[in-house]
Parts: sequence; structure tokens; C-alpha cells
Amino acid sequence: MDNRLDLDVDLERLSADVWLGKVETLGEENGYFEPLGDDHFALFLDAGPKLIVTFEVLDEARKAAGGETVGMRYTRDDGWSHLALISREESWFRDHRVYGFFDRLIDDGFFEDFDSVLFYGAHAGGYAAAAFSVAAPGAHVLAIRPQATLDPSVANWDTRYLSQRRQDFTSRYGYAPDMIDAARHVWIAYDPSQKFDAIHAALFTRPNVSALKCLALGWNLDTMFQQMGILDTLIRETMDGTLDGSGFAALIRARRRHPTFQRTLFRMAVRRNHAQLATDMAAHIVRESGDKFFADRLQELRDQGFEPSRPVKTDAA
Repeated sequence: MDNRLDLDVDLERLSADVWLGKVETLGEENGYFEPLGDDHFALFLDAGPKLIVTFEVLDEARKAAGGETVGMRYTRDDGWSHLALISREESWFRDHRVYGFFDRLIDDGFFEDFDSVLFYGAHAGGYAAAAFSVAAPGAHVLAIRPQATLDPSVANWDTRYLSQRRQDFTSRYGYAPDMIDAARHVWIAYDPSQKFDAIHAALFTRPNVSALKCLALGWNLDTMFQQMGILDTLIRETMDGTLDGSGFAALIRARRRHPTFQRTLFRMAVRRNHAQLATDMAAHIVRESGDKFFADRLQELRDQGFEPSRPVKTDAA
């Protein structure tokens, strides 16, 4: 059965209010759209028996490719139903109206109507994906660089997001690691070289949790995954319950040719005084692509007396 929805709406290059208006119409035609106070919104697109639940910031969604929420592409291409929680600002979805919305979904048995449910989010949305997954026992969770909490009594070591500490992270749906016990499986993606992200990830200590370590990919992992062309595969395999450590390791190899990863790894080598390793890495990339950044760095290292282990036959070298 083809459950794909024809989402015939142009959401690109719109102001926030116009974008919300068009998304409201889309919801009314294919499910529903519900404001949750002034700062949060719920969009539901009713399609097939798989449901992807996403937590997104309005500006990030409307500026994304096609001006779409993350889940819309799967509704259009795969026939998945889609529930998007959208915030005006980065709020970690700490709002009693959001809690009440999920309470109603639980009371109505909403999640019981689906064969498979995936909660997905990145950064603050990753926190929310884990925290609200308790509403759908048996759901899969893919949380990219999530925070466990911003409660200063637990996470006072995290000196980011200081203004957000005033929010209540101790009441309902509060401490994300406590909310995932009923999930079928939880995947936590993070870069272990990002100290605060690694500490948050370490707080998700449950038997149903697997870590996806993404060394040298930095803090903006969801964007990196998109640029590497692996985010769709991660989402689909998480939904189907087929993602595993070896499969992720194969996917993440795509980072080897990603410029951001290459430069981050190079700078790490230099910072740790591995000049010969940095020289050989720069030379390898210059041989493969002639990248000007690495050609310049290679020349700088040569000026310091370091030579690549293999010759570089390029004009830049």
C-alpha cells in the first residue's frame, strides 16, 4: 500500500509567520496543526503505520532544504506519518503546554496506532526526543548530541546555555536519561572530543542505549551527517531497528573525505605536536585533491623542516 503524501506546498524562503501559516494549512489538509501556547506548535501528517516524531526550531526548519521539517521528506518519500514539535526559539521544549500535549496523546492511545515509532532530534531537540520518548513505550530514539539536563544541580559543569538553566528541568519529562527506560533502543550520537557533549552522553547509562562516537566531527553533527549523505540512512535504519555499531562504522567512513573532518583532524594532530603525522596527512590530501588549504599547510610544515613520507607530485607541493 502506498501511503506517501503529496505535500504540494512551497515552503522555501518564507518569513517565519508565512511559513507557519502554510504549515498550518498543510496540517489541516493532512492531519492537524495545533499551537501549544505562543512558543510551540505541533504538526501531524497522517500517512502510514510508521511514525517519525521530531523536535525542531522554527528558523532551522524553514531555512533547511525545501523549507521542510526533517520528517516531511519521509512522509513524502516513504509514506511515514509525521509528528513535528516546533519551537520558536531553542527552548528544550520545557513548557507545560508541551507536557500537556503529550499527556493527551498518551491518554488517547495515539502512539498505539503505529507499528513503529521513532523519536528524532538534534542538540536541544535530541534532549527532547529522549525525554518525551517515555510517552511511546517501545519507540526507537535517535538523539544527536543531546543534553541529559540543564539542571545546574546536575550539570553545573556545562557552562553553555547559562540562560536556559532558569527553566525547570526537574519536573515532568525532565531528566532525559530517566525517560528512556521503556524505549526499544536509544542511539546517542556525539563527538567524544567535545567535552561537554561527551559528559552528557555518558549520563545516558541504560542497557538499551548505544553510543555512536563521531570523533572530530564537532558540535554540529546533524548538519555534518547531512553533508556526508548519511543522515537519511541513519534515520531509516533506526526506524527499522536495523542500525548497529558495525553498520554505523561503515557509514561514518564517509567523513574521511569531508573537508571539515579533515581539517579538524589535521588541527588535532598539530595541537598534539604530531607534526610528522600532520605532514603526511596534508600530503595525502594534496595528492588526492590538490586542496589549497592543505597545500598551504604542507608548505608551512616543510618550511619548519618536515617532509612527507611519500613524495607529493603536484604544483602546489
